[in-house]
Amino acid sequence: MGNMLDVFDLFNRDYSREQLETMSLRDWLLAARDDKMLYASPAERMISAIGEQELIDTAQDARLGRIFFNRTIKRYKAFEGFYGMEDTIERIVGYFKHAAQGLEEKRQIIYLLGPVGGGKSSLAERLKDLMEKRPIYVLKAGNQISPVFESPLGLFRSTDLADLLEDKYGIERHRLNGVMSPWAVKRLDEFGGDISKFEVARLYPSKLRQIAVAKTEPGDDNNQDISSLVGKVDIRKLEHFSQNDPDAYAFSGGLCRANQGLLEFVEMFKAPIKVLHPLLTATQEGNYIGTETLGPIPFNGTILAHSNEAEWQVFKANKNNEAFLDRICVITVPYCLRASEEVQIYKKLLRESQLDRASCAPETLEMLARFCVLTRLKEHENSNLYSKMRVYDGEKLRDTDPKAKTLQEYKDTAGVDEGMNGLSTRFAYKSLSETFNYDHSEIAADPVHLMYIVEQSIRREQFADETEKKYLELIKAELAPRYAEFIGKEIQKAYLESYGEYGQNVFDRYIAYADAWIEDQDFKDADTGQLLDRNALDAELSKVEKPAGIANPKDFRNEVVKFALRYRAQHDGKNPQWTAYEKIRNVIEKRMFTQVEDLLPVISFESKKDTDTETKHNEFVKRMLARGYTQRQVRRLVEWYMRVNKAG
Repeated sequence: MGNMLDVFDLFNRDYSREQLETMSLRDWLLAARDDKMLYASPAERMISAIGEQELIDTAQDARLGRIFFNRTIKRYKAFEGFYGMEDTIERIVGYFKHAAQGLEEKRQIIYLLGPVGGGKSSLAERLKDLMEKRPIYVLKAGNQISPVFESPLGLFRSTDLADLLEDKYGIERHRLNGVMSPWAVKRLDEFGGDISKFEVARLYPSKLRQIAVAKTEPGDDNNQDISSLVGKVDIRKLEHFSQNDPDAYAFSGGLCRANQGLLEFVEMFKAPIKVLHPLLTATQEGNYIGTETLGPIPFNGTILAHSNEAEWQVFKANKNNEAFLDRICVITVPYCLRASEEVQIYKKLLRESQLDRASCAPETLEMLARFCVLTRLKEHENSNLYSKMRVYDGEKLRDTDPKAKTLQEYKDTAGVDEGMNGLSTRFAYKSLSETFNYDHSEIAADPVHLMYIVEQSIRREQFADETEKKYLELIKAELAPRYAEFIGKEIQKAYLESYGEYGQNVFDRYIAYADAWIEDQDFKDADTGQLLDRNALDAELSKVEKPAGIANPKDFRNEVVKFALRYRAQHDGKNPQWTAYEKIRNVIEKRMFTQVEDLLPVISFESKKDTDTETKHNEFVKRMLARGYTQRQVRRLVEWYMRVNKAG
């Protein structure tokens, strides 16, 4: 029962936090003297909720240094789980920072612009969650809270009061630009002008209760009604009040509910321009007019809009909207263009589903991420797209692809709107779900099934012919051959029992030979007593280098020996692991894995000629399982690999 109680206790604690707390206006002013948060603007409360930034010096990490040009970047705990979005998040935080300082952003609509399934709605949800973290203080009269959640500061507009507030309570004059709502004006008249009869309520913004956090969507053109933003008369109250009485008005519009908080306007530019006008006055002047002849209604909040590029372009092209365009702070939310971060996004989605524990063969998520990123990147006329993708991911390609450009050059050529089209994360996740459920007898995913599913999905999507052709070509020309190479290595590694030992022997011998060759000395083999002169050494070294296509053996030998000697000096004369240095590792792997034919009898699932081969086969399968494959996947991938190789 202990745990059950914990749940109830926690719930009660959170619920009681949300309960109304009331104080007198005088007490509120006294408290505000010591705590600015009692009258902070929505942007200030947002910055407080986002919290401290974590500074990351990317020069300390080779990959990040290449991606961010060794700059120090900022990360925020509040935006954890948004992978590869550093720039977008930095700009969002920048918007709120400037708005909190009372700069131009304070009067601008923040507008997230990006392709479908790129994370706009998730960012909007996170901002709404953050808006709920800090309380607001609202005017209260009797047992009624202001229906537009207005700040008590609206009462103090006259100049004399402003001077007094600044001297006595430290509340700066620029904060007193709000108006009293029609509701507050009527209450003030009822109180005979005695403001001490007002109270102040502390409320927590809430999406569920529509307190200081609201969401509004455009209706269709025929019934599009401005009241969804500014509220309207409540017909049921007209028998008690006249039509222009504030108490007959339902302050139910998005702007009414989101005062002192955040209004999310979904697909904003689908709305006719006349519906958007109240947003202009609300942001510029801090108030707007209702649908009746009431006084102005205060608004001090953030308006957050988002839509995709097509709508934005149509809206932007219309000259009548210029006044509006000037008051929008556009923040682009492109797709993720770094494959490693894209993998993190899939892992996060899988963690939140029942597929989290299902078997996922190595390289499945990586392949999907690379494919999606490839569809989002712009072609560079004299560089391979795959290399560009790897450079964007922070890889160093100078040694492997001399044609690869620098990250800066790629970005400059591509322009600012790269990542605004291509396949969405949603497309990727749907393909992944299908892949996991493709095999009737087990829930598992592997790259061979994935390629098939993605190909089917692309044909189903009915893209333009050219796009479809390009995407299918990427699967055929980039994914399949690279995967064949990857699974080939996996199979070969599992096949070679003494893989590690054998590799180390080749490495140690290579270093010894190369060292002697550089020093121009003969080499005596300790095991056989055989003497090798410089030519014989050269021939032996070439046997290792040739399969890997080393173009300039002399430089290569010098480099590897230098690396080994430096390592020995620091580690009591011991040689490094043969896998420690990428270049020589690749060379040795090529040397070890020249003969695919030798593998076939052991790895194939056909009946075996003798028990020795049978034992080796079972050992091979066991090692593949240890590498993260299921029994069925091993069989399928081996058969696929053999088929591809025969075809090749």
